[in-house]
Amino acid sequence: MARVTVEECLEHVENRFELVLVAAKRAHQLSSGGYKPLLDAGKDKPTVVALREIEAGLIDASILSETYEMQEQLSAQQKVADSAKMSEIEQ
Repeated sequence: MARVTVEECLEHVENRFELVLVAAKRAHQLSSGGYKPLLDAGKDKPTVVALREIEAGLIDASILSETYEMQEQLSAQQKVADSAKMSEIEQ
């Protein structure tokens, strides 16, 4: 079982609110499959892995300004699929 303390994570982010945002974004990145864990994930859930990465200093608040590359690709693919469906409907 992974033990992660808020106090140790706070050494790498400014406050608890920012910690929540950073951990949530990183956990979402990990669970979406678009990003690989920077530490051995073992059987830990994405939220625990995210907190462990923050605690280790591998992830910081700069992650908040990043865009989701995978999400952008999926949006582009969805637009193509929607266009194809509209073309079928119009014919």
